[in-house]
Amino acid sequence: MVERGGSGVPGGRRKQRVSMADVAKLAGVSSQTVSRVSNGHPGVIASTREQVLAAMRELGYRPNSAARALRYGQFNTIGVILFSLSSTGNSRTVEAIATHAAAEGYAITLIPIDVPTQDNVLGAFTRMGELAVDAVVVIMEVHLLDAGTVQLPPGVHVVVVDSDAGDRYCVVDTDQADGARRAVRHLLDLGHETVWHVTGPESSYAGQRRTQAWRAVLQEAGRPVPPPLHGDWSAESGYAAGLTLAERPDCTAVFTTNDQMALGVLRAFHERGVAVPEDVSVVGFDDIPDAAYFVPPLTTVHQDFAEVGRRCVEKALQQIRGGGGVRAGTDLVPTSLVVRESTAAPRG
Repeated sequence: MVERGGSGVPGGRRKQRVSMADVAKLAGVSSQTVSRVSNGHPGVIASTREQVLAAMRELGYRPNSAARALRYGQFNTIGVILFSLSSTGNSRTVEAIATHAAAEGYAITLIPIDVPTQDNVLGAFTRMGELAVDAVVVIMEVHLLDAGTVQLPPGVHVVVVDSDAGDRYCVVDTDQADGARRAVRHLLDLGHETVWHVTGPESSYAGQRRTQAWRAVLQEAGRPVPPPLHGDWSAESGYAAGLTLAERPDCTAVFTTNDQMALGVLRAFHERGVAVPEDVSVVGFDDIPDAAYFVPPLTTVHQDFAEVGRRCVEKALQQIRGGGGVRAGTDLVPTSLVVRESTAAPRG
């Protein structure tokens, strides 16, 4: 920022910030016109707007966003609180939120939380308040909100992702259960007697929904329900599960709760001489960009993270602009099954 009125050397008098009046004087307009241009007001003719913008560039003037926010009661910032930035779903959802927020003229402020406790969540909201945000998107990878251990502060515009809290908050989520049902039915329709399963962490709401749907489809079809193998989203845990499944000749189909664990399963099967899909079919969940390049290319459930992010921003802005008029409830984003080369009918 250009500053005026000083020599800029040690001992010189203090520099002064470029003011709106300085811009108005150089542009030959009123301070009110400069204010209108700064705030994007439509009632300024194009030639005058360009004249003011040119003066701003020449002087290095930047509008005081904090002062403008206090005046208009809006900060044009959406806070994002999340419990894990390492997972594919969370990172891609944050990217989508940032993209759609920017298209609406909003920035995002990100606060990750290492341990999802009540104190940490409340501390994150306190920091968000100090940073002055208009709304907060909470990306929950564990089901704390429905457990009652975490209560979000009242009076805050909130959108929650991946949580069973639609009775109290505005929730946006992928239709986890429907995606899992599609995966399991695909394998049964191919002729497999049953489907083995590698779960996500017990604390994960999304993982629980997918596992519940897997079990329900098998029960509805009258098929045996094998004991699930527990994973933690990582390829390493999928690899360990795959080594166990490779020793079971009755295993002809596997549904893993995410693509990374499917990758580990594929590695274990390869090492043990189990051919995919000739001996065992494998289906994942997420449709990460690398899934199409696994060996073999992975059949998986596609999640539309971009749409989840878009709906989060849309609902946050509805609350900001409508004074909190958005009702509690869950908005489910549909999934789709992407069939590739890791699934086929069982031998014989």
